[in-house]
Amino acid sequence: MKHFCGRANPTTGALDWVEESEEYDYHQEIARSCYADMLHDHDRNEKYYRGIRAAVTRVQARGKKVIVLDIGTGTGLLSMMAVTAGADFCYAVEVFKPMADAARCIVEKNGFTDKIKIINKHSTDVTVGPGEDMEMKANVLITELFDTELIGEGALPSYEHAHQNLVQEGCEAIPHRATVYAQLVESPLLWSWAQLQPVEVEGTRLCPPPAVGHCSGTHSVCDIQLSQVSTRSFTPLGPLCTMFSVDFSKPVSSALQSYTSQFVAQTSGQAQVVLSWWDLDMDPSGTIVCTMAPSWTYPQPKIAPWRDHWMQSVYFLPGESKVTEGQELRLTVCHDDYSLWYRLQSPSQQHPQGDLLLSRPCCVCQAHLVWTRPRFGELNDKLRTESYVSALRSVLKEESVCLGVSDASLLPVFAHVLGAKKVFSLENSRMSKQVIEQVLESNSLRGGVELLEIRPEQLSSNDLGGEQISVLMGEPYFSTSILPWHALFFWYCRTTLAAFLRPDATILPCSATLHIVAVEFQKSLDFRESREAEPHPLWEYPCRALTQSTAVMTFDFTQCIPKLPISCQGSLPFIRGGRCHGVALWLEYQLTQDVSVSTGLMCPINEQGDCEWSRHRKQGVYFFRSGWETAGDDGAAVSYKFTFQPTSGDVNMDFSMEQTPGLASPVMTALLLWPCSAHCNCMQSAGRGKMSQKRTYPTGAEKRLFNTQGNVVNYTMYHFLI
Repeated sequence: MKHFCGRANPTTGALDWVEESEEYDYHQEIARSCYADMLHDHDRNEKYYRGIRAAVTRVQARGKKVIVLDIGTGTGLLSMMAVTAGADFCYAVEVFKPMADAARCIVEKNGFTDKIKIINKHSTDVTVGPGEDMEMKANVLITELFDTELIGEGALPSYEHAHQNLVQEGCEAIPHRATVYAQLVESPLLWSWAQLQPVEVEGTRLCPPPAVGHCSGTHSVCDIQLSQVSTRSFTPLGPLCTMFSVDFSKPVSSALQSYTSQFVAQTSGQAQVVLSWWDLDMDPSGTIVCTMAPSWTYPQPKIAPWRDHWMQSVYFLPGESKVTEGQELRLTVCHDDYSLWYRLQSPSQQHPQGDLLLSRPCCVCQAHLVWTRPRFGELNDKLRTESYVSALRSVLKEESVCLGVSDASLLPVFAHVLGAKKVFSLENSRMSKQVIEQVLESNSLRGGVELLEIRPEQLSSNDLGGEQISVLMGEPYFSTSILPWHALFFWYCRTTLAAFLRPDATILPCSATLHIVAVEFQKSLDFRESREAEPHPLWEYPCRALTQSTAVMTFDFTQCIPKLPISCQGSLPFIRGGRCHGVALWLEYQLTQDVSVSTGLMCPINEQGDCEWSRHRKQGVYFFRSGWETAGDDGAAVSYKFTFQPTSGDVNMDFSMEQTPGLASPVMTALLLWPCSAHCNCMQSAGRGKMSQKRTYPTGAEKRLFNTQGNVVNYTMYHFLI
């Protein structure tokens, strides 16, 4: 069987699907997924175990055998918890074959083969009866089918089918129930991710198209680390509302439903956004609770559990509306089988079934399909816009002929307003072209920018009316870019378009510089397996700089791409003590000699090493295989080597630890998926066939859990090799 993996191609600006062989190793795909984060979520694991143990005890008290169904078993952790808690047998269902194979191996290594059966199927395909997948229906149902939106992974249809076909009536369920909470707020910051705001350019006010302002946007949830959004960034307009609960021990329906919470507005403001999260009650009494509430709801925010596999949700209302203090309001949440959406009403408003209230939000303006939410925020960033307008103003002349190369960018519109003689823009799709056409139309600028739905290599002199380009401009922004340097596609476009440029043509930006800084993450796994950078929105993941930020490589857009690779090397001395987990990477664009725009750090690092990152772009993060301890004054440094490959657009990188003579070198360990034997005190590196640092299997009264990294996490009730 062949497998296809998406890979960004910086040389073409496209997302290529690369065919992998049937021997394709899923270890790294799994390692970079949420499995490791879930396994390290102590709060989640501890609450699940307590809930499972209590449920098993209740069934045993009724004098019955405990038969467990674990839907979405993953590594098999929850199934092993159930058997450890006294369950007689467990059916563990996992649809993803590589994960099911891993779970089967893990169960075997831990000696539970006679108690746990791994079923590699979707739960809706599982059969029950003598000789079938399950010999009998279960009386304990364990699931972990939840995402940030609670139901986005198909939890409701799976529960619905399970109660109809796989479990006994009155079964115990872990978790027992889920409760969804919501709060109505005013937040210019969050609202800027949903709607295009007016822009001032040289005294001209550019307004968003009416269709965009009246559009409900897409129905997909905006899931973020809400703990990293300062409470100063929003104003609560009402109390935290309990919207609805689902009892998983009873039959569940996946049909369209709605729930309403009525309240009085606590303050006046613009109703724009709904913040939402959920709790899991692991037992019927609600004494074992796993909450997704953001840290600022805690009396002591620093003790709040940190997790990345579950976050919080932001829902944008179809349009903002004025509310006044003391006004009675009704907040309604609707859900189908996979998603939620919210509507706000006053009690006097009535919406019969089947009308707008119950209809799933759908983008009709196309802008929400072309621009992502971070992209909306970027377009609404006034300081960033001022930088581009200032740079354009300094290079444009009355006779300037401009060509824009970015996806659905407003720069060509700005250039026209600033007085360029002629402005062209290359658009990568019909949809992006239509969105910019709407902007021009709504501001009576139709014809001011000639939009060309062609790729750079397809451009001809006829398309430009025989004109030569005097200003080639880009943000650069491309919808297919994943890592920061993928936007170097602009450089490839500039090279392709060289024949259409005047000898004295201005390239804006004129260059890009790759910057790096070594960081310590406040919440981080200590063991990773990665030989390449990964994209992450670092504003959501607090980190502390342990070195100065450094420019390591410059890409000169005024020249065509060189034929030979560009290389550089050097070192970053540690200036602060801590545990270095990796290196953050980003690009800074030099628009002109005097104006620059960063896609990473937005201000200098302070004395404590705190970093403020751009919310609009993802930064690259290269994680070390294990953290490096440094005192900050011990002469240690991170050495680096970078090579830009012009033929592929790849940026190859390598890092190592430099220490002063006499200091011990750090121990490097690879990510571990399972041990080489159940009783061996060494672990085999997954996919590499090398032996890592020896670790001692736990003994004595204190039990521990070996996680996927092979390190030991303290637990008091159980121990498994995973």
